[in-house]
Amino acid sequence: MILPAQHLRMIRPLSPFFDEKQVVGGMTFGCSAAGYDVRIAQTVALDLGGFSLASTVEHFTMPDDVLGIVHDKSTWARRGITCQNTVIEPGWRGWLTLELANHSSEPVIITEGSPIAQIVFHQLLEPTDRPYRGKYQDQPNRPVSAIAEVV
Repeated sequence: MILPAQHLRMIRPLSPFFDEKQVVGGMTFGCSAAGYDVRIAQTVALDLGGFSLASTVEHFTMPDDVLGIVHDKSTWARRGITCQNTVIEPGWRGWLTLELANHSSEPVIITEGSPIAQIVFHQLLEPTDRPYRGKYQDQPNRPVSAIAEVV
């Protein structure tokens, strides 16, 4: 089940949390009817065909019965900028690293504090018995590169 705004406002899985939509540079962030739009913490320059990692302004503390899915923000997608649609596992904590790509016909600069992606939160039927405890737990407030599994 996708979490409606009233439930999202009660559990507040990220901080800072804005109950209502806020506007920055003609784009919105904050709580919507069925998700939350997050902001980028660093200014990023994306060349044609470019790729960059960035982190969110918001820090996440996911409950053991909630899963988040990162989606493109439609205004950026219409400009050719995509954000990889990653999963935020139940039990995960940290600042989210975003993977951004430029598919447009010109370089793009995304400034610090700009709305960048939408997170849709899903309620599990019950808390997982295997909350996230992996290599990206407690991710710092900066972009984090890929980390290989240690066996």
